[in-house]
Amino acid sequence: MTFKTIVVHCDADKSIQQRLSIATDLAGKFDSHLVGLHVRPPFQPPVYFDGSFVMDDLYKIYEDSLANDQKAALSAFSMATEGRNIAVEREIIDGPVDREVAHRARCADLTILGQVGDDTPMATPRDLPEVVALSSGRPVLVVPYVSVRQPIGKNVIVCWNDSRESARAVADALPLLKLADKVTVLSFRSDESESTGAPEVVNWLLKHGIKAKVIEETAGDVYVGELVLSRASDLDADLIVMGVYGHTRVREMMLGGVSRTLLRSMTMPVLIAH
Repeated sequence: MTFKTIVVHCDADKSIQQRLSIATDLAGKFDSHLVGLHVRPPFQPPVYFDGSFVMDDLYKIYEDSLANDQKAALSAFSMATEGRNIAVEREIIDGPVDREVAHRARCADLTILGQVGDDTPMATPRDLPEVVALSSGRPVLVVPYVSVRQPIGKNVIVCWNDSRESARAVADALPLLKLADKVTVLSFRSDESESTGAPEVVNWLLKHGIKAKVIEETAGDVYVGELVLSRASDLDADLIVMGVYGHTRVREMMLGGVSRTLLRSMTMPVLIAH
């Protein structure tokens, strides 16, 4: 497996250049076809409309905002890919952002999204990374809005809890793990007698030519999400790989606590899969 098609979500986020820098680097590394995807959300009239504005005026504001966001997003994509020896394509789709990104991700080997923060454009759903990971069946690379060390994937932490989701994530991350200088399988158990299955993962990775080491710890009452971030910092990792679990109900997201903590507090890219 390799990443022959990479989709990067292009919105009007101020931190998009970091996302695009990582996307173009990975596309060059894997000889990928890079798709810059911009989604134009539908017009949403105010829930409580008191008639103080003419609807035509509201729609004009929406259209102007739509045009400005599209111009900013695609200009950033063009600037990031100009002069790079990679195959690129721009796609503009109309519809709900989460639904359309997830739909496009199903026909990609990797989808790259930005971490959602206070400065994320209102058009981008607050739970976009979770929705795409849970509903696309494909790996999602979430890039923080804070500055990160590049290129990524030199020192990788694989979070392992012996679940279907963690197995899916490590398998999806194989192209990156094969190029890493250092891979650590990090696993937490509730007590000393519990088996995590982490040594078996290391043995499986070795058959793929990947040398990894195991760190097994007893978590106790420590919140595991925070502990993962702490260990990643201690090990100077530049990428975390983890499975996410949960489900979507209309606009309600139920997500595991560890996943939620990492996606909200991440300071390095996180590859997630379901």
